[in-house]
Amino acid sequence: MTDPKVKSVTGTMRALGHGNRKILIVEDEKNIVEAVKYNLDKEGFRTLTADDGVKGMELARQELPDVILLDWMLPELDGLEVCRLLKQAEETRHIPIIMLTVKSEETDKVLGLEMGADDYVTKPFSPRELVARIRVAIRRASASSKAEVFQIDELRVDWSKYLVTVKGKAAELTSKEFELLRILIEANGRALSRKALLEKVWGYKNPRELQTRTVDFHISQLRKKLDEVANRILTLKKTGYRFVIDE
Repeated sequence: MTDPKVKSVTGTMRALGHGNRKILIVEDEKNIVEAVKYNLDKEGFRTLTADDGVKGMELARQELPDVILLDWMLPELDGLEVCRLLKQAEETRHIPIIMLTVKSEETDKVLGLEMGADDYVTKPFSPRELVARIRVAIRRASASSKAEVFQIDELRVDWSKYLVTVKGKAAELTSKEFELLRILIEANGRALSRKALLEKVWGYKNPRELQTRTVDFHISQLRKKLDEVANRILTLKKTGYRFVIDE
């Protein structure tokens, strides 16, 4: 049952009330699936499994899990394409996706995140870390679902429905663009550095070590989709960005 890639984890999560949380594991390495499933089941999560991308897509649409653990390299349909398709679909775009992969280069991580992944765990990993990341993903999703509606000028954001409209027309944001907009708006006019955005939106632990333009790329894409409201996202030279609440 135990695999050298996966360490055992204590039952610290059982008391936290995650028994109703459903986790979909899409992974084709049987030993990894068994070890992850064993540890998550022990912590009180409900688990579903699929061993290829097509089955993973079908289960995600049928079961609407709380979190999807998605392997990068999968038969039939690779993890990046599964992630992209799920994040494009209205019924599944809100589900947090944590990529599981042996790829550890920054360019690989950025590619996964730009496809819409919410987090990224490199094999081999500790189940304790994986459980912690699942908890964070669930907490973020729950916080968003409890929010109401934000409206300013022609921009309207329904947080619970993950719906953004500009002048009544839907703006099709990726999950990362939506989260970026949420973080900027919740800052209530305060400036946020690229480092802060990498931490809050992408979950990088040591963003100072990264040389990446992913924040700027997502800001650029977000501005295009916000159309006339794009001028509310200001670029602060050598600082970062802020969303203008009051002009």
